[in-house]
Amino acid sequence: MSSNMTRWDQIIFQPPLCEGWKETMEGATYHLAGCIVLIGYMGGSGIFGSIYIFSLLTVGFICYALWGWLHACGLDIFVWNLILVLACLLQLAHLVYQLRKDTFLEEFDLLYKMLCQPLQVPLDVYKEIVKCCEEQVLSLAIDQDYAVEGKTPIDRLSLLLTGRVRVSQDGQFLHYIFPYQFMDSPEWESLRPSEEGTFQVTLTAETDCSFISWQRNRLYLLLAKDRYIARLFSVFLGYDISEKLFDLNDKLFAKFGLRFDIRLPNLTDCLGIFCLYGV
Repeated sequence: MSSNMTRWDQIIFQPPLCEGWKETMEGATYHLAGCIVLIGYMGGSGIFGSIYIFSLLTVGFICYALWGWLHACGLDIFVWNLILVLACLLQLAHLVYQLRKDTFLEEFDLLYKMLCQPLQVPLDVYKEIVKCCEEQVLSLAIDQDYAVEGKTPIDRLSLLLTGRVRVSQDGQFLHYIFPYQFMDSPEWESLRPSEEGTFQVTLTAETDCSFISWQRNRLYLLLAKDRYIARLFSVFLGYDISEKLFDLNDKLFAKFGLRFDIRLPNLTDCLGIFCLYGV
């Protein structure tokens, strides 16, 4: 026992010295491997940073393996670096698989950057939202109706991606819906999950449009299951409805010369007085 401790003490505190340094330096392959590994460790974070790091490490360890086989003539050097090459290749394959798994259609990728990324919504949460709409992008032709007042049931929630939609009631123009606005947020908020109803306005495409749509029942299940997504949709819908209210306020201001707030409960009475006096 004591002899073993003495031997380890000598190895740690009195390591054997090199009998002589080599007069010649290692070949270019060895130094190239060191440079590549050094550059590889300068990679950033995230999936693309990891791909950068493991790609360069793979090349660096290949150079070390070639140096061990051709110049150092060390089987252990060659085998260990070959193992490291295989480990890096396996990690690269996993990263590429994750990257392809997280890839969306161009429309969904742009939607994430416009709406969710500013709020730092995790990608896993966004994937659940996209999955709920079945990753389908729907379209409307020019002058095609998305909803007709009094006829179309409120059974989904849709978000406009491209184009412009006109909202009207009894043939009178109300406002426009622009990209990345919900097409039926007021109708969605007007009903409880157990209630049913129809649109009170008509939505018509003025240009070629594309949109995504969540079926009402599926979205309610998702919101009930995930409180974070429920709060997220509450923020989105609240902001969207407020934008539509301000658009209607501006329209009333242009017509009467006075600025109203249509959220006030006595607005209908005010408008009735204006109509009574022919204003």
